[in-house]
Amino acid sequence: MNQVPPYEFYTQKRWENWLGRARESGFQIKESEEEAGKESAVFVNMVDDVILACLKVTVRFEKDLLSKEKALKILEEIRDIVLSEVEPISEDIDLMVDSVQTSLMGALVAFECYFMGDYEDESNLEELIKEAVDAEASDNLELALDYTAQCGAIVLKGQSLPEEVMAELPYGIVAEWLDGIDSISAAMVGSDSYKEFDEDDGEDS
Repeated sequence: MNQVPPYEFYTQKRWENWLGRARESGFQIKESEEEAGKESAVFVNMVDDVILACLKVTVRFEKDLLSKEKALKILEEIRDIVLSEVEPISEDIDLMVDSVQTSLMGALVAFECYFMGDYEDESNLEELIKEAVDAEASDNLELALDYTAQCGAIVLKGQSLPEEVMAELPYGIVAEWLDGIDSISAAMVGSDSYKEFDEDDGEDS
């Protein structure tokens, strides 16, 4: 069997490049909304870049080019890179990086749940979100994360997060996790490029 060099879905260097861009942005929360919007784009793009890498893993998994075990291992490698502790930059940028990592936590557990098949296709997203918020209110973050992960897996199957419910979410960690899942939804709708990268693998699906 020919040894194909492993495709690198995401690398430490890539993450560090994003952190470098965040540092250079000089982002400050207090600035005017227009300026802050321009500078905060780097944080949105950081999240999207990681999610597109995970979607590339998902496409290969769905085409049976990656086993469940291999997909989970790659996901774990990505998680180790993007959720590791980041050296302080500035108070405002640190807050944004923390928010990025919290959103990514929500996205990564969604991919994990999807690969594991630990969800019901027919589950009601609205109810799952309510359960997650209730669990957070009861300080049961593990349960809240589990419900969030199921929401994300169902979104990966093609459902959309209910807009009204998302608009009324109380501020908290579940809202930030769901933000990561919202980013998955946006990436799936926004571009098909993540699906095309594996067409020259020489393997037929």
